[in-house]
Amino acid sequence: MDDYARSIDAWRAQRLARLTAPDGWLSLAGLHWLEPGRNTIGSAADNAITIGRAPAHLGAIDWREDGTLALQLEPGSGALVDGESKTCAVLRDDHAQTPTRVSFGSANFIVIDRSGRKALRVRDSEAETRRRFAGIESFPVDPSWRIEARWLPFDSPRTLETMNVIGQLESYPAPGRAVFARDGHEYEVTPVIETPGDQALYLIFADGTSGRETYGAGRFLYTEPPRDGRIVIDFNKAYNPPCVFTPFATCALAPPENRLDMRVEAGEKRYRGGP
Repeated sequence: MDDYARSIDAWRAQRLARLTAPDGWLSLAGLHWLEPGRNTIGSAADNAITIGRAPAHLGAIDWREDGTLALQLEPGSGALVDGESKTCAVLRDDHAQTPTRVSFGSANFIVIDRSGRKALRVRDSEAETRRRFAGIESFPVDPSWRIEARWLPFDSPRTLETMNVIGQLESYPAPGRAVFARDGHEYEVTPVIETPGDQALYLIFADGTSGRETYGAGRFLYTEPPRDGRIVIDFNKAYNPPCVFTPFATCALAPPENRLDMRVEAGEKRYRGGP
């Protein structure tokens, strides 16, 4: 028990470090959807997209008919493109391994793509959500919530569809389902592959604590790859999605397949600070 509790404490410390890092989820400071054509950017009110930390007129992004996003910075803006002083660039979105980062002062943005819609995701190391972070509360560590479930792979590839908070339907590859018993009842969940090539599986779930002690739209966790017909689901590592902390994230919601008719009294609780 002591070794296990220490391992969970270490996991929580790493989770907290990632969350509170200068470029962690707490630093999100804006989400601005682009329109086809020219999108002017800056802190002045006459821009199509206003970013408070930006120069009055930072520049513009042209969303071209071929789908490319061409950035043109105003002379003297002081902005950097991937750490370099440039005046123009073609922007890579977050589908690329390394999206293009445009930085200015304490803030920066990248382009995200959500089912063909593109937006500027703005981060600011001085964001209020980061400076006023209220900490994370969790249920006490309970080894009984480290569950070894039966792994039942699907005969043919399937996808799991779930809505996100901006109303879009997202599809994830689903290699199988996990079945486990708790308090005399049997339950099942469907983990998915979040990113092609991932070995760990990704679980978006809700339960009887959702909307009460925990976030209403559900929580996330990762599992190790299935092995020998078994998969370990450690609910002590269930964590809040970014949308708990900021209104500028695009989190997935727990799908019907993963809404458990039980109380999972493990993992992170509802954030008391609010977005």
